Formats: sequence, structure tokens, C-alpha cells
Amino acid sequence: MKTPVAHDTIMEISPYVGGTSKLPGFDKVVKLSSNEGAFGVNPNVVEAIRSHAELMFRYPDGSSQELREAIAKVHNLDKDKILCGTGSDNVIDIICEAFSKDGDDVIMTQYGFSMYRVCAKGNGANVIEVPEKNYTVDLDAVLSAITNKTKIIFITNPGNPTGTYLPKKDLYDFCKKVPSNILIVLDSAYAEYVPCEDYTAGAEFVEEFNNVIMLRTFSKIYALGGLRIGWSYASKEIIDVFNRIRAPFNVNTMAQYAGVVAMQDREFVKKCFEHNKKWQKKFPEELSKIGLNCTPTVANFVLVHFPKTGKTSEKCDEFLKQHGYIVRRVLAYGLKDELRITIGNEEEMTTLVSLLKEFMEK
Repeated sequence: MKTPVAHDTIMEISPYVGGTSKLPGFDKVVKLSSNEGAFGVNPNVVEAIRSHAELMFRYPDGSSQELREAIAKVHNLDKDKILCGTGSDNVIDIICEAFSKDGDDVIMTQYGFSMYRVCAKGNGANVIEVPEKNYTVDLDAVLSAITNKTKIIFITNPGNPTGTYLPKKDLYDFCKKVPSNILIVLDSAYAEYVPCEDYTAGAEFVEEFNNVIMLRTFSKIYALGGLRIGWSYASKEIIDVFNRIRAPFNVNTMAQYAGVVAMQDREFVKKCFEHNKKWQKKFPEELSKIGLNCTPTVANFVLVHFPKTGKTSEKCDEFLKQHGYIVRRVLAYGLKDELRITIGNEEEMTTLVSLLKEFMEK
């Protein structure tokens, strides 16, 4: 008996694998593998969910009106150009569904978010992967990869797992050079952590270029990964397209209440930013003292480079697991000698530095 056959490009997809959350023998672990918030959930968000729990039997506001208004007010944006989704990966899928089809090309870079590939191929498109240079997106190489089949370009800024970023001027020049019929998606998931004055998440590019979309998330500095809230900023014409195909209630009720409170609590965001800024600098400095190099980061994680022999990334990963610490190997990106380590709280980071010192010296 014959069985249904999936689209050819779907069978080319490797399923997404999230970071490990448990270790045998440990009731409690220190999870620094998924770039989650260092301080856990904002207590004000927890209270908001508790106080609205009795409303869970109601369908959510399909337009996420209050959430979009909160985002617009904080970032000084037009709420009618905002679409909220079940995590930014939901919006990525909507983008690929709306603007690519069988045989089209979608461009991503070497260390781009793997969901670009999953969503593009899931909608029948071909994925063109462009090499990066020094762990940073090479915009000239991206421009060279454009053909008449190109429909979407995904640019992750800052990059993950690299932690590097593209300056505003370079991105602006790039946007001017890309044909206006090709979508440029600026994925700025880690924007809130960037301390650099020459960085932009891309909102002003949306105002100038009708083919630019900015992606953001509540999963990182707002520490709401478990609620799955993402959002995008684009022209009203593009948002109109998105609203025609998105699920009618794609952001649940509790997520919307939580997102509003999280967005409005700027003191919590500032606390997270200042702590992260400290360890963006301190962690690489401490590791350099024990012979480990790191790619300079502007995000809430650090890409640590290990020797190919001896004190390898694989051995370090196993050593840390023996002490209840979970970090991320990045083999899926072709990075065999690296570990991506999320910046945790003060105690976690201080202990981690000691553990890495012990590993390198034993």
C-alpha cells in the first residue's frame, strides 16, 4: 500500500534540535545552552499571568492589539506595521509561505538561524547558503549570490552562534543595493543586548525601504522563551499579506498579557543589559588568561574556541556536564572546536570561570 509522499525539499530538512535541559544524576543543572535570560522570568510577568489566569477559557485577541501598542510605544513605532507571532520562528515561516514558492531561492548565511532553512524548504524553496568572513556576515558575498530567482534574504544581526554584528552604515548600503523586489529580513533577536552606538535593529530601514522586515523576540532579554512571542516590523502592505495567512489566534492570551508587562518594565530590561554588558567583556578576558580565545560578542552568549587536540571542546563539554553545567556544542554549524556559552547570572558565571580554569589546568 502506498503512503503519502512529502514535498521533496521537506525531506532535505534536518529536524531542529534544541539545547539539552537535563543531565542524569542531577536534580538541578545550570543550563547555559539556549541563550535564555540570565535572571529568569520577571516577577511582574509572573504576577500578570496569575492575575489573568481565569481568562484562559477565552480566545485571545487575534490582532494582539494591546501587545502591539506596548511594543509601538516603547520603540516609537507604528503599531499598524507590527505583526506578533508564536515566536519569531512563526513569523519566519509566514514570510517564507507568503513570499517564496517552489523553485525560488532564499539566501541565508553560513551561521544563520537554522529555521530559515527549515521554513524555506518547507515551502518548496531552494536555500542558498553564503559563507561568512571571520564569523561575520559578508554582505558583498550575499550581494554576489543574488540571481533572478532570489526572493528572500535573511540576515542575522547580531549573529548566532557567533555574537558578531554588522554596523548600521554597512547594512544601509546593502539595503540600497538589493533590488526592491527582494525581501530583506533583518533578524535582530539579540538587539537589546548590543552596547554599540553604530548598531541598529533595522526599524528605520523599514521606514525607508518597502522590502525590509525587522524581526524581534521576547525569548532573550525578556526571558519568555517558554511563552513563544515574537514580532516583526514591516510596511503596511507586507503586514496586510501576513494577516491574511497567519493563524487567527497565533499568540495565546497569557503570552499577550506577559508580553505587555515585560515590554513596559524597562528597569528589568536595563538590569539584564548592564549585567550582560559586564560579562560580554569579563568572560572573554578571564578565558584569555587560561589560553582560550573567544569571538568578540555583542549578544548574551560567547563563542569559545578550543584546541583541535588535547583540551578539546568535546572534552570540555563532558567535563562541564560532570559538574552540572550544560553548554552548547555547535556541530550543526560546522564548528567542531567551539562551544557556545550563554551568559548566566553572577554566581553561575563565576563558578563557570573556575570550572574552565580547572579543566584547562588539570
